[in-house]
Amino acid sequence: MALAVSGLAPHVAHAQSLNADAELEDLIPDSAIADPESWALDTLAAQAPEDIGPDPDTPMTDDPLFTIDWPEDDLVIAIEPLEEDPALTEALSAGAPRPAQDIALPEMARDNRGANANGQVSDELAKQITLRYPSEFAKFEKKDEFEQRFRDLSDIVQLADKDDNLAQLTNRAQADQELLETLLSAYGFYDGEVTQRVSTPPPGEGSGEAGAVMASDARFTFTIDPGPQFTFGAIDLGKLAQVGADYDVLRAAFGIQSGDPVYEDAIVFERIDLDVALGENGYAFAEVGAADLLVDHARDQADLNLPVEPGGKYVFGSVISSMPKFLSGKHLGEIARFDAGEVYKESDVEDLRRAILATGLISTLAIQPREVKAPANGEPGIVDIDVDLTKAPLRTIAGSVGYASTDGIRTEVSWEHRNFFPPEGLLRVRAIAGTQEQLLGATVRRNNWRGRDKVLSLDVFANTIDRDAYEARTISAIAKFERLSTLIYQKEVSYSIGVELVATQEREGTLGGETGPRETYFVAALPGSVLLDQSDSLLDPTKGWRLEAWASPEVSANEGVTSTYARTFLEGRYYQPFSDSIVLAGRAKLGMIQGAALGSIAPSRRFYAGGGGSVRGYGYQQIGPKDDLGEPTGGRALSELSLEARVRTGMFDGALSVVPFIDAGAVDTTTTPRLRDLQFGAGVGVRYHTSFGPLRIDLATPLNRRPGDGRIAVYVALGQAF
Repeated sequence: MALAVSGLAPHVAHAQSLNADAELEDLIPDSAIADPESWALDTLAAQAPEDIGPDPDTPMTDDPLFTIDWPEDDLVIAIEPLEEDPALTEALSAGAPRPAQDIALPEMARDNRGANANGQVSDELAKQITLRYPSEFAKFEKKDEFEQRFRDLSDIVQLADKDDNLAQLTNRAQADQELLETLLSAYGFYDGEVTQRVSTPPPGEGSGEAGAVMASDARFTFTIDPGPQFTFGAIDLGKLAQVGADYDVLRAAFGIQSGDPVYEDAIVFERIDLDVALGENGYAFAEVGAADLLVDHARDQADLNLPVEPGGKYVFGSVISSMPKFLSGKHLGEIARFDAGEVYKESDVEDLRRAILATGLISTLAIQPREVKAPANGEPGIVDIDVDLTKAPLRTIAGSVGYASTDGIRTEVSWEHRNFFPPEGLLRVRAIAGTQEQLLGATVRRNNWRGRDKVLSLDVFANTIDRDAYEARTISAIAKFERLSTLIYQKEVSYSIGVELVATQEREGTLGGETGPRETYFVAALPGSVLLDQSDSLLDPTKGWRLEAWASPEVSANEGVTSTYARTFLEGRYYQPFSDSIVLAGRAKLGMIQGAALGSIAPSRRFYAGGGGSVRGYGYQQIGPKDDLGEPTGGRALSELSLEARVRTGMFDGALSVVPFIDAGAVDTTTTPRLRDLQFGAGVGVRYHTSFGPLRIDLATPLNRRPGDGRIAVYVALGQAF
């Protein structure tokens, strides 16, 4: 029994004055003060018998209100004296208040490891919470997880900032005690018990005004007696054994065996694993019911019953579309990553759902397997995949207006219809009007053409460009087939191949100090690329590498002279994590143009460097050879190097990163990179990580600035720089 003593002291009785007022004198005369015992007896003798009450020795008469028989004469009532509490006796004898509220449970001596003399261990989990448990429980393999879950769910911890009184805090302590008992059961300690105690500092030593004891001064100790940890007894998985040859695979997916310690969380997770395994091995209509756990305290075991109805095994049939003229079942079958006759997999159905949504053509979508042939004679059944969909808005008009100190004003507007040529045939018309660029063009694009993430496109446009490096009036047609890596399905290998036809009139900015004449070039090219990707993310990689090779054999006719050359580059990127919050990223790119002199190559087909995707700190195309007026002329060899550290700050729930970086680049007139005359740029950026990739802002400055180079450059984009 615990008893809180707030303050007891002997009291001295003070007598009434002999000169009291008349009213008080009538009630208590002076004779009562002089001889109280005689006054009391005289007063009692003067009263009538009916005023005094019945004689205590007179037996009680029968009364109809009493329905219980009077006890027998030989009834003996024994009253045991209360066991003396030494602490209470000491407090009363001292006539002073106890300083704290933990009299019944005095603190026991502890060694320097937090263990009590009787083998108990104490852990201070929070400012106001200490857990005490036997040393055997300290060896429990999931003790740290147990404590963390309690800390995350504790009312005392989670509501610590509330300005509440001690009574409210005590209610939370009661809730935490019940929480601990629930957690013990979740880890198989079904006979566990939890007691709690609160202690406060002595009056005058609290944290309140004038030493008042506040609710925040209270300290709660929860003592845990876990008892034995129960183990799994019998395990009944319903009709799982009826799957035959697949039983071993499916039973292995449910990772609980008889004799394992009981973890109720494990039942939930293993039930999900079994359900997934059934769906991945052909059981399209399998059902796994709710688990039933029967706890037997007599043998410290719990028997588990999990009703499993596997149903039959199936293979894929056809994909059936509810809108065949909009997105046909044949086209959806080409998008799917399964073929008819393959064993049914729930993950393949989910992948198809994500791929259909990614087309941007659908507003609502439902996919269900439907039995068209039942399993029989040991052969699997067949399920068709019904796709019920509705159209999304298909037309979009978009526009943008911008200004940059290096590019001037730029306005762009576009119109597109995303299913102009069903299925997934896009038509886009776009126009650009700006200080340095004007363009009018149209694009036809067939997505998922003859397979998933395979794209066939034709882009036709006419544009004019007026930059420091060159002026160009161009008509181009580019046809391309490519296999893309996407956010849904990041591929280890992606590629593209195309045909490019160009008719262009161009002139360099100056030639010998004078504006050069326009020259006409007709160019035919076969560009192609291959990308090997071993990184862990398309937009925000943290480990791995990428290697891309690009080549474009070209034939150019200029003023009756035909030149043949090849433009190529090789680019590698590497990502190395050094901790959970730091990633070092590096990039190297080398490019070459071989087979023709620089003057035979149209200025728009040469290599340039500088800008946000190249060497930060320098203007677009501003690195490399320049004419006598300081305008870039381009070159036949390219070198670019970048190194940056991506450091997560923990700010905004870990969404903000700081990225110091350094870039270097050079453009040479030779046919091979020489890594000479490198221009260096350095700076710092920030990244705000979102669900669709990081938003990037970089601030950079040239380290070996030349005349005409700006001091500061700012770049804003989506995704990492490389």
